[in-house]
Amino acid sequence: MSDRPALQIKLLRAAYAAFNARDIDAALALMTPDVAWPKAFKGGFVRGTEEVRAYWTEQWSEIDPHVEPVCFYSEEGGRILVDVHQVVRDLGGAVLSDEHVGHRFTLEHGLIQAMEVCPLPSSTPKA
Repeated sequence: MSDRPALQIKLLRAAYAAFNARDIDAALALMTPDVAWPKAFKGGFVRGTEEVRAYWTEQWSEIDPHVEPVCFYSEEGGRILVDVHQVVRDLGGAVLSDEHVGHRFTLEHGLIQAMEVCPLPSSTPKA
C-alpha cells in the first residue's frame, strides 16, 4: 500500500501553513520551478516561483487572506481537490469574505506543479 496520498496531504498542509505564516520561501520550496498559480485576487495566472513571490507580495500589501484546508479529495490524474475555508480581511481587520472554496492541485515529483481555484462538488470521495 502506498503512502502517496498521506505524503501529498502533508505537503499541501505545509504549503497552507507557510502561506498563512507569510513564509514565502518555505511555501515556494514546495513548488516546482515552473509552477502555475492562479491570481485569484486579480485574475489570470502567474508562472514560476518568482512570479508567485511577486504576486503574493502584492496581494499581502492589499489584503490579509487566511486559508485553512478542511478536506482533501483524490481526483483522476493524481490531482487533489482541497476544500478550503478562506477568510479574507482588509488590512484593518474587517472581513471582506468568509467562504469555502476549492483548490485543485497537480503535483509532480513530490512538489506542487499547479493550483487552480474551482467550485466544490456536492460529493467527492476523500483522499
